[in-house]
Amino acid sequence: MQTRRAKLSDIETLFEIRTSVKENHQSRAEIAELGITPASVAEMLQTNCCAWVAEINDRIVGFSIANDLEKTILGMFVLPEFEGHGAGRALMRSAEDWLWSKGHEEIWLITGNDPALRAYGFYQHLGWQAVGVQEDGEMKFIKQRSD
Repeated sequence: MQTRRAKLSDIETLFEIRTSVKENHQSRAEIAELGITPASVAEMLQTNCCAWVAEINDRIVGFSIANDLEKTILGMFVLPEFEGHGAGRALMRSAEDWLWSKGHEEIWLITGNDPALRAYGFYQHLGWQAVGVQEDGEMKFIKQRSD
C-alpha cells in the first residue's frame, strides 16, 4: 500500500469511496445538500485543503482530507473491503503530519457520537481525545502535537 497526495483527477473516485462506506453512509444527493460537490472539492484542494489517497495494486482504496485554516481533518474513508489493511492509519498520518507541518499545536475532527462505531474507537486508538458533543449530536475529538 502506498499513499500520495490526491490530484484533481481523483475527485470522482473520492466520491465513489465516500458513498460506499457502511458506517456514516451518505448518498451523493445528501453530500450535495451539504454543499460538497466535485466542483467544491476541486476548489478546496486548490486553496486551503489537501487530500491523500491510499492505493493498493494501483487501486485507490481510501482517502483523507484536511483543512489548514480550520485545523481539522474533514474526513477519512476507506472502501469496506479494504478496512483493516492499514490504509486508514496511513491516511490519518498523512493528514496529521500535514497539519502539524503548518505549525498547528492542536487539531480536531468530528465523528459520530457512538462508541460502538468503528471510527470512534479508531480515532481513540490513534491518540485522539473525545472532548464534547456538538449541537448536531456529533462528537468532537482533538489531538495535541507531540514532538
